[in-house]
Amino acid sequence: FFAVGVLGVLRFPDFYTRLHAAGKCDSLAAVLVVAGVALYNLTDYSFANLLVSIKIMAIAVFVFIASPTATHAITKAALVIGVEPWSRKDRDQ
Repeated sequence: FFAVGVLGVLRFPDFYTRLHAAGKCDSLAAVLVVAGVALYNLTDYSFANLLVSIKIMAIAVFVFIASPTATHAITKAALVIGVEPWSRKDRDQ
């Protein structure tokens, strides 16, 4: 997922689309890695490991909520300071 995100960061024309690509791959990759760790932790099916896996999945939910929120805040700050979005007119010049 990070390879696709890097490709998006390198290929997209402006700050906003690059941030979108980076934010999407960051959220999805982090959630998948944390979910994999939680599933790997359930190897012996004990109650203690179940509790640890639930806590790990809570971290995944937090990342899934916090990462898009941070991306939105960065985008809003860029818009406030005057970073112009890309348009088709920019491509033709």
